[in-house]
Amino acid sequence: MHGSVNNRARDLQKIYVSRLGARATLLRQMQQKTRILLVEDEAAIRAGLEDVFVYHGYAVDTAADGRDGLRKASSGRYDLLLLDVMLPGVDGFEICERVRAQDREQPIIMLTAKTADEDIVHGLRLGADDYVAKPFSVAQLVARVEAVLRRARVGNGRDAIRLGDEVEVDARNLAGRRGDESLAFTRREMDVLQYLDANADRPVSREELLNKVWGYARGLDIETRTVDIHIAKLRRKLEPDPAQPRYLVTVRGAGYRLLSG
Repeated sequence: MHGSVNNRARDLQKIYVSRLGARATLLRQMQQKTRILLVEDEAAIRAGLEDVFVYHGYAVDTAADGRDGLRKASSGRYDLLLLDVMLPGVDGFEICERVRAQDREQPIIMLTAKTADEDIVHGLRLGADDYVAKPFSVAQLVARVEAVLRRARVGNGRDAIRLGDEVEVDARNLAGRRGDESLAFTRREMDVLQYLDANADRPVSREELLNKVWGYARGLDIETRTVDIHIAKLRRKLEPDPAQPRYLVTVRGAGYRLLSG
């Protein structure tokens, strides 16, 4: 009788240890996966996108309103944030702005039903890496998420960039100075600047920037305002007069070129 009880106890212990091991393995796998936070108030879209990204191998966390989304997004635990713009409580713009204020590296994509230029410009100026307008192709959204996560880091750009006598850029620390004014850059802005600096002998097209800096495949139908707005943001930081750029110039029909002055 005692032997039977002891055997059963040992069997239960083995099962318990086995389950603990399986759970630990699952936790390790989850920790190794790329983590996405999806902040979306429409339940059907939220559930559908969660299933899509889980299918593609991501670990997905969700929030159904802006306050919960802001709390989670501020934790720094995610590799990418997908933020709907129209949210109850706190909108996606505010989440983007507050996260960007504390983390200039965090990849952010805005999901918006607003296609008006001013809304797109506003989101990108607040520091979003990209935006996707609803209704969107799920395949294209996945491609754009993968591209932003690749963050095709330029690699051959210099850590120290000097433009004229007054602009100094510290690429490693996402910082710089223009005269007596301190400058702060997002990671995406710095990637653009370093790529232009590494190719300063020629103009660089929007398509090339999307391919080399954003990581989008050539020929993919991508909204080019993303590039234009990042260029405009850089000009406001680097140029004495952004309306008449001296360093980051447009070469008509060819793209953008960085001049050392």
